[in-house]
Amino acid sequence: MTDADSNSAKPDAERIAKVMARAGLCSRREAERWIAEGRVSVDGTAIDTPAITVTAENTVSVDGKELPAADRPRLWRFHKQVGLITTSNDPQGRPTVYDVLPKDLPRLISVGRLDLNSEGLLLFTNDGGLARKLEHPDTGLVRRYRVRVRGRVDVARLESLAKGVTVDGIRYVGIEAQLERQQSTNAWISVGLREGKNREVRRVMEHLGYSVNRLIRTGYGPVALGDLPRGAIEEIQAGVVKKLLGESHKGAKAKPKPVKPNYKRKGASAKKAFAKKDAAKTARGKKPAHADRRRPV
Repeated sequence: MTDADSNSAKPDAERIAKVMARAGLCSRREAERWIAEGRVSVDGTAIDTPAITVTAENTVSVDGKELPAADRPRLWRFHKQVGLITTSNDPQGRPTVYDVLPKDLPRLISVGRLDLNSEGLLLFTNDGGLARKLEHPDTGLVRRYRVRVRGRVDVARLESLAKGVTVDGIRYVGIEAQLERQQSTNAWISVGLREGKNREVRRVMEHLGYSVNRLIRTGYGPVALGDLPRGAIEEIQAGVVKKLLGESHKGAKAKPKPVKPNYKRKGASAKKAFAKKDAAKTARGKKPAHADRRRPV
């Protein structure tokens, strides 16, 4: 049994494909293919199965070169344009979002997708774990959109989406939808989703009888599209990423200061001072100022 085989019981052990993906060389699927091709070795021994766990004590090599150290989880916001596919490789040869990204960036994974005719905010990360966390409905991150539809909008029907709706056997729940502006033939609607199912906005709008002719994602959790130009990409501050990961950071809200013991002593001294003033007023035949507020004995 190799050292890698004995790692499964160790708490810090991880599947080798996951470690390779985090290092930024490839996806997990690509890592498994490389392993099958005999290109990967652990501690100098070639492996032929991805069912191996490794720790920091192991040396993983690809094509004879040692695996680079994993980068910290990072996040980028990108302003996607209409006409781009959110995939790294399109069988039909259509242009993809990766075709327009700067070449000096590390290997990036998209957080969710925007379809060919949708535009706006698209998040990228170098960490697969972060991508899955941001995509999962349990995280509760709201995806916000501005949607332009044809026709006149029934506000009551929009508001009913908050209770949920079933379209072609698929249940959509918790949809926030408000009419922004009604024009002669079109209307703008603001939509908020927490699940982000495939083509959810378009399917729900079509179910209501509205044809979508423009769809712009404007926000994803705490990240907003803002005034980011079309085709531009910008890295998100590390503090925001740490907050999304549930880690503490310098920008986090400060904990309330503990109450100091002398606060109590000051309160007790104040009560004694009031008592002395009341006694002096009573001796002079005057009624204490707060006597009417005292509870009857």
